[in-house]
Amino acid sequence: MHELPPIAEIWVYLSGNPLFALVLTLAAYWLGISLYERSERNPLANPVMIAVLIVATVLVVLELPYERYFEGAQFVHFMLGTATVALAIPIYKGWASLRGRVGVLLLALVAGGAASVLVAIGVARLFGLDPALTGGLYAKSVTAPIAMGIAERMGVSPTLTAVYAVITGVLGAVLGRFVMDALKMRQWWQRGFALGVASHGIGTSRAFSVHPEAGTYASLGMGMHGVLGAIVIPAALGWLAR
Repeated sequence: MHELPPIAEIWVYLSGNPLFALVLTLAAYWLGISLYERSERNPLANPVMIAVLIVATVLVVLELPYERYFEGAQFVHFMLGTATVALAIPIYKGWASLRGRVGVLLLALVAGGAASVLVAIGVARLFGLDPALTGGLYAKSVTAPIAMGIAERMGVSPTLTAVYAVITGVLGAVLGRFVMDALKMRQWWQRGFALGVASHGIGTSRAFSVHPEAGTYASLGMGMHGVLGAIVIPAALGWLAR
């Protein structure tokens, strides 16, 4: 009869297997979704925030390097761009509702995009944040795949930019409802578009879970902000540098 290997050796094997990171990621998000549904979709129980906290805790407790974790999680990461492009479908279905609102939406997009950059950079400089850390804030409100591309063109860390983008998305999804309630924004299309511009994919996911119209306009806001940010942010910084 073969002797069973020590549990420690089994765990070392599993933690080093890319499949472990994939299962951990999916399980953490499943648990986040479950808690979100049980809380009757309370924004404070945002599933992405819960999943991030679970994964981060496991990595710290197990002292698992991020590089090894990403070997398995990269399969989920690969689908990020696909999911972003797929948001074009609800935009197409709700295209008819855009009539008469294009001018307002463009104005809101420019104002929201400018505010996301100016406020973040202004606060960072007010508190004396290191310039190496400040660079990642320019594209923080643009959806992560595009934000990382912008960061590479600017010569700043794409990883740091992605971290800022995720934090921005989670905060927008969690706190956006309360801010818009305080501003007495009642129309779903207004709430959705604001959430998409301010907190990209994570905010858009939250908008879809609340109302389909909000989700459609959040997708539109995220997409338009992504295109505008990819063109304007590097060009504007290059112009200022000269």
